[in-house]
Amino acid sequence: MKTSAIIGMLLVGLFTFGSSISLAADQSVVQQLLQVEKGTGPQAVSIVRDPNEVGKPVGKRGPETLKFTLEVQEVLGILDAAAKTTYTYWTFNGKVPGPMLRARVGDTIEITLKNNKGNSMIHNIDLHAVWGQGGGAALTNVAPGEEKSFVFKAMNPGLYVYHCATPIIPQHIASGMYGMILIEPEGGLPKVDKEFYVMQGDMYTEESKDPEKYFSLHDLMEEQPSHVVMNGSAGALAANPMKVKVGDNVRIFFGVGGPNLTSSFHAIGTIFDKVWAEGNTGAPELNVQTTSVPPGGSTIVEFNARVPAKYILVDHALTRLLKGNVAIIQAEGDAIPDLFRAGKVK
Repeated sequence: MKTSAIIGMLLVGLFTFGSSISLAADQSVVQQLLQVEKGTGPQAVSIVRDPNEVGKPVGKRGPETLKFTLEVQEVLGILDAAAKTTYTYWTFNGKVPGPMLRARVGDTIEITLKNNKGNSMIHNIDLHAVWGQGGGAALTNVAPGEEKSFVFKAMNPGLYVYHCATPIIPQHIASGMYGMILIEPEGGLPKVDKEFYVMQGDMYTEESKDPEKYFSLHDLMEEQPSHVVMNGSAGALAANPMKVKVGDNVRIFFGVGGPNLTSSFHAIGTIFDKVWAEGNTGAPELNVQTTSVPPGGSTIVEFNARVPAKYILVDHALTRLLKGNVAIIQAEGDAIPDLFRAGKVK
């Protein structure tokens, strides 16, 4: 693809993004591939996690015993709707990312992992919030048709990534096996108007004209992703924007499943009023334009939607926009001309 064409696509993606634009970019790579079996189910389904699914805030309650059950599902999912491509995802509960789990410091938490009997692989789960061998991975190795459980106590507040840790670990992660667990501090987080759950991941597929894409071990090892996505599918959270109202205080729980890329997380058209780096729940940084989130890491950001706009969430390594990495928060309401308007000063 010529440089001029790439620049044109980038400008279109930033300023006039529409759902009809394909985010598939041409790649020239050496094909040394590790293929997985084709999906055997019906037509490809959406694997996109609804970003509104943030779990129930803990509020002022005391410590409790909570039980969470996750089922590994290997599904043929939509990789890029505009390009009409699919991929066999490995998921927690059929979506990417897996469900956002929510608890508080002092809770006793039971995790049960089921591996659907129709799956082809062994899987497990490693939660970064756990004190214990492998974050639980050693206790949850499950073959298809099996389930295992373990219990841990939530000791440290923060926003933590979880993921599959079965070899080849980065293949499992790149195929969609990641999510987050929020351990709220005593008393819970302050209330806001809207909360969203968004995760970035990098994916590695062979270069081919086949609409069903297959995993590329070579590209994984070279750390050359074919797609960089938010909530599992190229451009899905731009084609279906998150909605807020002008004046809303907005909180985003943002994480990077990886397995390889660090995100320079940025929202075009706004400034993060508060950023809790690395997903901590202590004192936030103020007035941040871009925050770095490593693979297996997270951040909590807040901003007030001061004006009506389409706030565009990106990794500011903007070439990744061409690989599908974009989401939109649409703020609806009356214009605020004192803050933003066309024309000159009168």
